[in-house]
Amino acid sequence: PVPHPGLAIKMLTRTRALLPGLRRLLHASASVREEPERIRIYTRTGDKGTTSLFTGERRAKDDVLFEVLGTTDELSCAIGLAREHSAVEGVPLADQLKEIQCILQEINSCVATPATSASGPRLERTRVPESRISELETLIDSLDAQLPPLRNFILPSGGVASASLHCARAICRRAERRAVTALGQATIDPVVVKYLNRLSDFLFVAARFAAQHSGHEEQVYLPRKAPS
Repeated sequence: PVPHPGLAIKMLTRTRALLPGLRRLLHASASVREEPERIRIYTRTGDKGTTSLFTGERRAKDDVLFEVLGTTDELSCAIGLAREHSAVEGVPLADQLKEIQCILQEINSCVATPATSASGPRLERTRVPESRISELETLIDSLDAQLPPLRNFILPSGGVASASLHCARAICRRAERRAVTALGQATIDPVVVKYLNRLSDFLFVAARFAAQHSGHEEQVYLPRKAPS
């Protein structure tokens, strides 16, 4: 049966009135389905000076493990800056430096999982393999073979990429010192210290390689003459 014209007009009018609300509802539903839940940047849980390790254990923010974690994070930032400078100067180290930044994330997962509060499966999941060190040694040998023999003390120099890699090297040495302190307290895997030790060697060679590849001269240490 055909509805009465007046009734049909009323139904159409009501439907049109409901359309904007239906569109908003459908859009909101789609947004809920498509957008993943955002991770909140601040939690306020560290406002009293403590924070959590990967195991859930809470410690003071100036604990030796957080000193290692913080310095290693600083190191990754310095390497990221050096990577950008290397790209600008045409130094082909971007892939290697990015890979090292990823390994430093693994290092920090290992540091944040001390054997004193971690389960066996979690320790195994965050363990850093010794092969990471041999990979670095291979990379060091490859770059060093392309460089002239070292006969003098090198001053941090040789262009922006090279100098920034020297800065990263110095930060790496500090991260290693923090890790040695943690090692003395038996709260860190010895492979972390070994890796950071070898990484500082890589960064030194990488800085020399960057200077040579970008055509900048390295500055060497020259003893100053004693005043007469």
